[in-house]
Amino acid sequence: YNRVWIPDNEEVWQSAEITKNYKAGDRFLHVQLEDGTELNYPVDPAALPPLRNPDILVGENDLTALSYLHEPAVLHNLKVRFVESKLIYTYSGIILVAINPYKQLPIYGDAIIHAYSGQNMGDMDPHIFAVAEEAYKQMARNNKNQSIIVSGESGAGKTVSARYTMRYFATVSKSSSNAHMEDKVLASNPITEAVGNAKTTRNDNSSRFGKYTEISFDQSYQIIGANMRTYLLEKSRVVFQSENERNYHIFYQLCASAMQPEFKHLKLGSAEEFNYTRMGDSTVIEGVDDRANMVETQKTFALLGLKVDFQMDVFKMLAAILHLGNVEITPVGDERSFISLEDKHLNILCELLDLNCDKMAQWLCHRKIITTSETVIKPMTRAQAVNARDALAKKIYSHLFDFIVERINRALQFPGKQHTFIGVLDIYGFETFDVNSFEQFCINYANEKLQQQFNLHVFKLEQEEYMKEDIPWTLIDFYENQPVIDLIEAKMGILELLDEECLLPHGTDENWLQKLYNNFATKNALFEKPRMSNTSFIIQHFADKVEYKCEGFLEKNRDTVHEVLIEILKESKFHLCANFFQDNPVSISPFSSTINVKSARPVLKSPNKQLRMTVGSKFRSSLSLLMVTLNATTPHYVRCIKPNDEKLPFEFDSKRVAQQLRACGVLETIRISAQSYPSRWTYIEFFSRYSILMTQQELSINDKKQICKIVLQRLIQDRNQYQFGRTKIFFRAGQVAYLEKLRSDKLRHACIVIQKRVRGWLQRKKFLRIKQAAVIIQQYFRGQRTVRQAITARTLKQTWAAIIIQKYCRGYLVRRLCQLIYVAAVTIQAYTRGFLARKKYRKV
Repeated sequence: YNRVWIPDNEEVWQSAEITKNYKAGDRFLHVQLEDGTELNYPVDPAALPPLRNPDILVGENDLTALSYLHEPAVLHNLKVRFVESKLIYTYSGIILVAINPYKQLPIYGDAIIHAYSGQNMGDMDPHIFAVAEEAYKQMARNNKNQSIIVSGESGAGKTVSARYTMRYFATVSKSSSNAHMEDKVLASNPITEAVGNAKTTRNDNSSRFGKYTEISFDQSYQIIGANMRTYLLEKSRVVFQSENERNYHIFYQLCASAMQPEFKHLKLGSAEEFNYTRMGDSTVIEGVDDRANMVETQKTFALLGLKVDFQMDVFKMLAAILHLGNVEITPVGDERSFISLEDKHLNILCELLDLNCDKMAQWLCHRKIITTSETVIKPMTRAQAVNARDALAKKIYSHLFDFIVERINRALQFPGKQHTFIGVLDIYGFETFDVNSFEQFCINYANEKLQQQFNLHVFKLEQEEYMKEDIPWTLIDFYENQPVIDLIEAKMGILELLDEECLLPHGTDENWLQKLYNNFATKNALFEKPRMSNTSFIIQHFADKVEYKCEGFLEKNRDTVHEVLIEILKESKFHLCANFFQDNPVSISPFSSTINVKSARPVLKSPNKQLRMTVGSKFRSSLSLLMVTLNATTPHYVRCIKPNDEKLPFEFDSKRVAQQLRACGVLETIRISAQSYPSRWTYIEFFSRYSILMTQQELSINDKKQICKIVLQRLIQDRNQYQFGRTKIFFRAGQVAYLEKLRSDKLRHACIVIQKRVRGWLQRKKFLRIKQAAVIIQQYFRGQRTVRQAITARTLKQTWAAIIIQKYCRGYLVRRLCQLIYVAAVTIQAYTRGFLARKKYRKV
């Protein structure tokens, strides 16, 4: 094939046709682009442009079926399927690539679910239901727990994909005895989305936390319950949103319902009236009715058995957070600040949470410093007081979120023993922004761990496939990201140095960053110090280099609230608020509104590791538990891709897609496959496809497997280019394309022979048709001429006869007339002569 892919600034890769044979040593490749442009493309003999796949393979529903496995082939195949065929799902080996169409598609109904139920994964078109069915079937067949890992950028469709997998399980495993449990499992989604999702610049419904949902099944493989684990809620969003972003949906739903009778005691107004909801200057999402969504949220609360009293307690806490954000802090000079006891929102806050108004006003503007010898009360500047207020709001919301999740889990609890489960992981994908902070650091750290698990699993599956087919196993080189994980989490790594700095009374972001520079800048190739900045550091992740700004790392990692404010909340008579921060809270019962949440620790913490409760260390622990869970299950992967940043339906931005393919591991899977034998055909498939290349003598053999071996040894001389397995033939990259070329050449030659015969037959048929027409024309012509000649002779005879008849007739008539005249004349003469004679006689 003489078509190649060459790099392009706009489309990443563009197709070109070679117009002149390339010879070893040539510095340029003469190509013609698809728009007709002639180009001399400079080439390196060691890295020639990647070849384009034959047309027969373009649009394949599995990327690993491509003969040439590389980035441009993958990108082009996805583009053809997405833009031209409007297909959003494509397999890449064990991965399902799902591209967000930004449009509702009629492919998720119950009829589609039942169509995929019971089918093997490759029997039907790629679909999220096919992955869910594969997980369900493997669980039932092998009695082994399964996991479906859904990842991707914000706006790529992770939440929707996770929701559809859960809906699939709820539909195919529904039982008459436990009919409401499936509905409860599905009902957990709207609630967690309301309190954990928000509008960002990239997505109108972005999950700002990670979620792993275990759906439990009994021995009949019917849903009996579920359990949810959450990771790294973005608490900073409660008090700050960027331009064109919103806070969590639940706040806007509550504000939209403020005039309803049951919410009037919360004393709320529109979202534009509150600091925590109007920062992004985007309080409304086009096409979204927050009031209607509030009704839906209340319905799902009720469906989970969470009664109206519980709901009102939650809404009271949410309203209190909004009022807390509107508490006006007035500066008094440069060193002090002040809150008026007449402040409307302060009084509403204290009324809702049943707090002491005087204490709250005082301790929002002061802090207590306890040393070994004395206790010092220090006033705070307005900026420090605002930070303390916002920290308190974040803390309350964080506990409330955990509390809601805990109550959902309680509602989804089940009696008896779990037989198996399927876990659905909906977690943030690799992120990089213009400014990356602590949240992006944790997200990318989580993705490093998930990518390592993914690589090892793919490697393991590849090895198992070779062993199952009795193919000699050769070690495949794949990207090992353990060094960057060690950089982050190992002893004296980035996280441990961060925790160490957090323990110091006067620890700062700058001091911590300097420790990073001293420990890693010259010793670790994966860590870099930016040339133009002394406030950032760069880490080489598996997907890309990311620059992190150190500002705020310590504060976000500590996640502390002044102990005095915690004590005020503990004294509240509002049971929900008080129990959030109790040292020994009452254990939860299904009918109580308390939760086992430990109180915040003081800023001065013991160096004992057991007492460390930093966000980083908690996240590292929960991530380790997640990896243990995933490693104990059979994973299935869904990689969600965002096709463009404008949210336009079926628009494909090649640059953005290529960036995400590199980040989510699809291209790494392709690379691992391409290193060995990427193309795999069963003997039956090979026989069906390439029987045209077989001779009559070879086809006379009864054993099709033997035929395939004989034919392949004849067609491909290099024995290293393929391997015969027990049920499949393994081909190295490019060999299927070569076989396709032989097949197309054979078909082309056969077409020429067929065309020659057909054209000859058509010409002969045309000639015979013309000849027959000529004969018929001649026949009619001659007949007409003969007829005409016969008619002329008869006419002459008839004319001659007519003349003769006329002659005799006329003679007869004339003679008769003559005789009549003669008789008349004689008679006249007789009478005349008699008259004259008598007259003369008389005279005489």
